[in-house]
This record gives sequence, C-alpha cells and structure tokens, in this order.
Amino acid sequence: MSDENHDETTPEAPSKPGRRGFIAKTGLAIGGGVVAAQMIGCGNESPATDTNQAATPGAGSDETPGAEGEGHLSTDVEPGQLDDYYGIWSGGQSGEVRILGVPSMRELKRIPVFNRDAATGWGATDWSKELLKGRSSGDTHHVHLSYTDGTYDGRYAYVNDKAQGRLARIRLDLMEVDSIVDIPNSFGTHGIFPQRHRTGLVFCNSEFRAPLPNNGTDMDDKTKYSALHTAIDGESMEVKWQVQIEGNLDLAAADYEGKYSFACCYNSEGGVTLEEMMAADRDYLYVFNLENIENAVSGGNTTTIGDSPVPVVDARGDNGPFVLRIPVPKSPHGVNISPDGRYAICSGKLSPTCTVVDIQKIAQAFAGDIEPRDCVVAEPEVGLGPLHTAFDGRGNAYTSIFIDSVVTKWNIEKAIQKFGGQDVDPIIQKLDVNYQIGHVNASMSETKNADGKWCVALCKFSKDRFLPVGPLHPENDQLIDISGERMRLAHDGATYSEPHDALIVDKSLIHPVNVDPRDLPRYTQINAWAEEDGINLMQDNRVVRKDDNHVRVYMTSRAPAYGMTEFRVKQGDIVTIIDTNQDDVEDLSHGVCVTNHDVNFGINPQGTQSMTFTADKVGLFWYYCPWFCHALHLEMRGRMIVEPR
Repeated sequence: MSDENHDETTPEAPSKPGRRGFIAKTGLAIGGGVVAAQMIGCGNESPATDTNQAATPGAGSDETPGAEGEGHLSTDVEPGQLDDYYGIWSGGQSGEVRILGVPSMRELKRIPVFNRDAATGWGATDWSKELLKGRSSGDTHHVHLSYTDGTYDGRYAYVNDKAQGRLARIRLDLMEVDSIVDIPNSFGTHGIFPQRHRTGLVFCNSEFRAPLPNNGTDMDDKTKYSALHTAIDGESMEVKWQVQIEGNLDLAAADYEGKYSFACCYNSEGGVTLEEMMAADRDYLYVFNLENIENAVSGGNTTTIGDSPVPVVDARGDNGPFVLRIPVPKSPHGVNISPDGRYAICSGKLSPTCTVVDIQKIAQAFAGDIEPRDCVVAEPEVGLGPLHTAFDGRGNAYTSIFIDSVVTKWNIEKAIQKFGGQDVDPIIQKLDVNYQIGHVNASMSETKNADGKWCVALCKFSKDRFLPVGPLHPENDQLIDISGERMRLAHDGATYSEPHDALIVDKSLIHPVNVDPRDLPRYTQINAWAEEDGINLMQDNRVVRKDDNHVRVYMTSRAPAYGMTEFRVKQGDIVTIIDTNQDDVEDLSHGVCVTNHDVNFGINPQGTQSMTFTADKVGLFWYYCPWFCHALHLEMRGRMIVEPR
C-alpha cells in the first residue's frame, strides 16, 4: 500500500542520501536481505518506491520541530518550571533505568540496576553486591510500573535483565532498586508485564528455547527445547509458578481484569537458525488462562525442573485449559492492550499488518465454542516491519514501523469495520521518524487513563541528526505531539545506547521522598551490625575490631566534616565503613572515597550505606567526600592509617 495518501516525510540535507534510499539499503541488509525481501513480498511496496517527497521538518505540519502552533503542545519548560510527566526509560545494555522529564526530555537521573555505578557506589556497596551476586552487567529491555485499578499506583517499577534471566524492582519513592530475583531455567528473559487490576503478579517471558533442565542433555535435539512463562509476586518478589511452552516467547502483556496474560510467540517452527525460524506463514499470540493455571498449581498438578522448587505447569502441545494459541502473521513481536481493555494488538515483524484480538471472545475460544482465530477482528496494513502499538485514549493506535521508519496512526474501530467488509480506511497518518524505530509509547498509554498528548519514538539509528561523535552514534528519542488530529514531530533527543522501552507517566502519580527512608532492605544487615556492636548509627563514631582481621568503622557525615577524621587499621584487615549522613537538608548528599583503595560510595540525607574492602597497603590514605556539599567541601576529609601487621 503506497504512503502517498498518508503523507509525511522529514527532509534530508541536500548533500545527504534520501531517507527512503537509506532505509531501503539498511532494510535489505537485515538478515542478508531475507527479512526485507519477504516483507516486501507481502503486498506492500518497497520503501525505495515510496512516492513521498521531502516536506518541512515536523512532518505533517507547517511548523519546524519544537515550534508551537495553534492547538499544538510545546516542549518548552522554562527555568524554574517542572515537567508534566516522568519519563521512565530502560537503559538497554547499560543495565540501568533512566528518568527523564517530559516534555523537556531532560535527563534527571540514572538508576543503576544490574550495572556497576561509580557515582553512587551501586555494585560495590555491601547491599548492592549482595543483590547482584558478583555480577556487574545486565541488559534492561522493558520497564513497567505497578498498578491499582488499571492505572499506575506510584509504588514500584519492574525491569528485566535479558542477559542473565533476572527481574528487578525499583521503589519509586526512592528511585532505587530494593529487590532482584533470579528466574529459574529462564534464558533470555525479555518481555515482562505486571497485572493491572492490582499489584499482583509480574509475568516474565523467556525468549530463548533450551532443553530443560539445561544440564547437558538433549542439547542437539531441538525438538526437546522449550521456554517458560513465569509469574513473580510483585510484593514479595517470590517466583510463584511457571508454564512450560514449546515456542519462543517475546513481549508480554496483561489484561485489565486479572484473567489473562499474553505472550507473542515467534519461531513456532522450533528452528535454531534464521531461515528455520521464518519458514511458517503464521505464528501465535499465546493467551494464558490464569485461573486454570493457579488451580493446577494449588491442586498440585505440576512438576518441577532441575533443582528449582518452583511449580511448573506443562502446557506444551495443542490448545488446552492453560494456553490458547491464536494464529497471527509470522514473527509477532509486540502485544499491547487498548486502554478500554477490549483489544490486544499484535504486530508481525514479517507482515505489514497488526492483528486486533477481541479479548471478550477469548473465554469462548477457551471453552471451544469458537476457533482461536475467530478472536481476530481486524488486521489493518500499517507498513513494513510493525513492532509496537501505543494508544491515545480516543480510539486511535500508533504503531512503530521499523523498516519504513514511520509511526502509523490508525483507528481501531475503522480497522474492525474494514475487516468486516466496509469500505473505510483506518489509516489516518504516517509520520516519518529518524531512523528505524523500535518501541513507541504514549503518555499514560498503558493505563485506562491514556491522555493522548505525547508519544515517544525510540529510534535505533540517528545517522545525521546530531553532531558526529565517532563510530558509536547516539540513538534518537523523538517526541511527537499527538494532541491534535495529525501527529507533529516536536523534539529530537540524543540518548546513549540502547533504550528499548519507555513510559510517560503523569507526575501526580509518583511521589519521591527527600530523605532516605530507614525501612529499606539494606538496613537489615546494617542495623544488625549496629545492635551487635552497641552503636547508635545517627550519633556514634567508633572503630570496632571484630577479630584479628575484621574491623568495622562507624562514622557520621554532616557538612562540612566527618564525625571521625582519623582511624587506624592493620595491613590486610577487611574493613567495613558504615557511614550515616546526619543532614536532613533536601539535596545534600555525602559520600566516602578512600584513595587508592577503589572505595567510593554516596549517602543520601538521613541515610546509611556500607562498603567492605581490604586495606592491603601500609601507609596513610585520605578519605574524602566526593559529593560537593559545602563551601568547605574540599576540607571534608580524614585519614586512614594502615599500620604494619
């Protein structure tokens, strides 16, 4: 389907190759040309044959990017003013989560999760080392918030580690990780999603099939490979159950009533190479029946895998009481639920279509009254390489189109009417983005309160959009105004590799604190040490020798001085520094950096942190506050004297 009736392009500088030519080249490079060739053969035109001509920046409007016109939203946030939304971004292979202000797109904070962060000491402090279990990297793809009654409750954010099969939870009042759980027998944990009716289960998909248990048997028999759909309690962070399934599980979703969870399944062929995984014309949307699964778990109709005690429901094979397999076009990636809770929308990477599934029909399909495919009520053609879909709360959907590098705005009800034979066009507009968009999300889109103001396109390539910075280019997060009938590109924002997903959350729903709460899990160990040693953490400065080789150093910080300006240890001592920030002034952090010992960590107001290291060198070593806290900040220091043993 040609784009000529659904305009929008973005201009290139005259000396640059045209965007369509660039996309054609890069698209055909995917999979050695196999992917793009198959997609182009699905009935849509090649990107190279698109008839669009270059338009003004901010395609589809008369304004340049960032300009404010009649009926348009502005990205301007004046000095001293606050943004309207929190943007919560995954950090990709950095292993972190990032907090942005929207619409300014200013980066406000980086929350270390699975990574080592030298600024705060995350990954080196005692508590964070315990959580990370010696690992210092991860791959965060999808970040989602806890819900109550279909909207965000501001309590938690959950994020996956695709690299090492983990789920982390962030306390949103502190914006710090408070729990990390390893998911047993899960490889390539990718899509996650929490239940929306309450803070209940968080569903996690393992993308990579493997022989289970993965103990060295059946490694060459790919027919024995399987994957797992895992449910983790969002409050206790306990793995509750798993469902064993035959296919690769990609993105996840949950309905608004607590009845179903969803997973896109690609590679229903059970292949292990690119060509094998693309052979079939259709794959599936898996729908998990939570009531039937939990009845099986409570009734003991489960098994276990390897040395994991987690109950496993074996749902491999045909449709049954636990899983409904709805056929959808090949290699589906994203699955997203409309704000009214009525529709699940899948995107097939190797089809130009989205598949609209009526959730109200799913119970009939589970009962056998209709076929699973009868749940499909629309399949609009949206472009080459659809991935993810966002919503504006007005009945419209916004789908990211990877190969075409556009966001397609389309109307759900018109798509259903067209599927039923009516002569209507559901496609409203296609807006060029730069370049090769992955995720797309809109303000409050994943809640019942989608407000239809902003949409963000997370583009994998930036190419010529920013100053060159060497071979590793930044990625490009493009903010789009969706408040009117037509989309308008409003802002380009360079970002470090590689955010996969993002949320835009009304600021009224999140309530960060100004000082460190004392009920954090890290205080369990710290308080036990203090009680054992008779220490008041908020007042005392004392060195406690535990044995010949272990020393605890309790100290306090108050700008511009430490409560202890000297302590002595012996060479080879294992030293634990436990520092409490006595200041209760908002924004007044302290820290401890011990020179030449790889010790550096921060302490928030009224907080306590600890870090353990070995004093392996004889001599005098200064420790100092690395956080600028006072006019006499440089004088805030003390001496660690390491004596010969």
